[in-house]
Amino acid sequence: MGDTPATEPESEPDSPGVDDDVIHDSVIHTRALTKRYRGGQLAVDGLDLTVPAGSVFGFLGPNGSGKTTTIRMLMGLIEPTSGAARVLGRPMPRSARTVLPHVGALIEGPALYGFLSGRDNLVRYDAADPTADPRTRRARVAAALDRVGLTAAAGKKAKAYSLGMKQRLGLAAALLQPRRLLVLDEPTNGLDPQGMREIRSLIRELASDGTTVFLSSHLLDEIEQVCTHAAVMAQGRLITQGAVTDLAAGTRGRLVVTTPDAGEAARVLKEQGASDVVITEDRVTAEPPDRELADLNTALVTAGVRVRGFVVERASLEDAFVALTGEGFDVAG
Repeated sequence: MGDTPATEPESEPDSPGVDDDVIHDSVIHTRALTKRYRGGQLAVDGLDLTVPAGSVFGFLGPNGSGKTTTIRMLMGLIEPTSGAARVLGRPMPRSARTVLPHVGALIEGPALYGFLSGRDNLVRYDAADPTADPRTRRARVAAALDRVGLTAAAGKKAKAYSLGMKQRLGLAAALLQPRRLLVLDEPTNGLDPQGMREIRSLIRELASDGTTVFLSSHLLDEIEQVCTHAAVMAQGRLITQGAVTDLAAGTRGRLVVTTPDAGEAARVLKEQGASDVVITEDRVTAEPPDRELADLNTALVTAGVRVRGFVVERASLEDAFVALTGEGFDVAG
């Protein structure tokens, strides 16, 4: 491949500035993890990531931001160029044989045998797992199919499955055995809105059972709806990480003024330094300036604007992303 594999010491130093307890309580921890492909393309650049045990962790970023490359390194599918990664407390990829039996993964869509039924695909997956008990295979396959809503289509050949059904089958394969960690790369890809809701509900259920879920997505609302923690990637670099509620907490939300004098209100807000002012009938929304909001309200009233409502809406993860990167984002769900 032309890559220079990283050589990892038996006892690697902990990341500077990261508490030992945080590292030991984390299910995934990386230090300066980097992947550079032949030709110089830098896919992942110095990633320091910490995924707490028991979390539903959203790995968020536009397509091409380095999410899938990171996951492939974490799962031991490709070698990092430099840096280190630990999964379930063990160095990867060196400890893959020890770690992977405790990890369920759905990466870049499932690899299926089109000529086999959905049920027989799962039987084959399970038979290839040296840790799987063949005596319970049929029961576990049936339970996994039921959990993802594919029981009725279990006898259908996989080549006749829709994209959404293939995603469900791949997720079922990841659930054939109890897992400490579930790694999902764009798990709702190809699903209709109802299918998305069902998969999100399943993820919450798995988390409540004690499984840590690491969920890669380019959909902001998906992360907000199901995740307790998140990290934001852009162009191969980590922008921020933390509890989902905290990521938006430091971002000021949009100011919403309800008034029959929308045009005049917009003019005053612009004069007072507000930006991105938008008028919609009897509402004016804007990015408030960095000053006392009471002064804005006073300026509106002084100008004769009849203020019926004046509130700053809670910042969303989208607001936080735009504030951090200055870029828009795909929020469709």
